[in-house]
Amino acid sequence: MTGPDQDATPGPITIFTIGFTGHSAEEFFGKLEKADVRTLFDVRLNNVSQLAGFAKRRDLEYFLRAIADIGYVHETDLAPTKEILDGYKKKEIDWAEYESRYRALLTQRRPERRLRSDELDGGCLMCSEHEAERCHRRLAAEYLREAWGNVRIIHL
Repeated sequence: MTGPDQDATPGPITIFTIGFTGHSAEEFFGKLEKADVRTLFDVRLNNVSQLAGFAKRRDLEYFLRAIADIGYVHETDLAPTKEILDGYKKKEIDWAEYESRYRALLTQRRPERRLRSDELDGGCLMCSEHEAERCHRRLAAEYLREAWGNVRIIHL
């Protein structure tokens, strides 16, 4: 996914977010289909070793297309680093520090310069956390809203 630099969104866009933990496959794919999601952007660092069978990359890619004709992109520019993720999981850093480090990472990576807002319009950022409150997918969506402006975020 490459595109020209963008300083602002030409029109309003909607970015959805979802976590797969705590959802059955039926609930998960049902929410995506009901929201009319066009592309799922997998923002996990590791997309192959999750416990939920339907959330492994190859399975997820297949189910998205077969069930709801939804595209799939593994978007690593929006994933945390192993160091940040491990620090939080091992309780070496708290949520405030995780958030600070992740936001600094996004500022360094500048994904808004490579990603195109029109490609993310109607797209959904996905990771494993059930709730968006303490999840990097929320932070990524908020970062893109700050960078592009005029972005509506809906957590499924």
